[in-house]
Amino acid sequence: MGIKSFQGPRAKVDVKKEYNAPILVSDYMTKKLVTFTPDQSILEVMEQFAKYSISGGPVMDDNGFLVGIISEADCMKQISESRYFNQPILDKSVEKFMTKEVETIPHDISIFDAAGIFDKHNRRRLPVMKDGILVGQISRKDIVIAALKLTGHSW
Repeated sequence: MGIKSFQGPRAKVDVKKEYNAPILVSDYMTKKLVTFTPDQSILEVMEQFAKYSISGGPVMDDNGFLVGIISEADCMKQISESRYFNQPILDKSVEKFMTKEVETIPHDISIFDAAGIFDKHNRRRLPVMKDGILVGQISRKDIVIAALKLTGHSW
């Protein structure tokens, strides 16, 4: 004989968990960027890196379009060359050292998808684009900070 319930039939309730935490790249990206131009000297770029405590930034043309990215690693090429040829760091342009094939990330993807892109492409920072326009930059550190903020929520 089965056990009878004296509570009556239970109503089936579809519990839809609402997730209000910000999880998009645009919620965590840096919007105020230090940008560079292709004709800027590499020496000036290194000074900007030191001044603003940054390790890289986007390179923009005269029309405001992204044409490359310059990083400390790119500057290391100049430092290495100047040592090899026993010459001081010259006023060579950013265009010679910048990375021209820039991987970008859309503004409206989740930080989880961004983490996968960082893992796949082994980059420290990615320019964030909206309709072909640079709107910010997100770094690995930004993703880690976002993940820490979300640990209180269920993923």
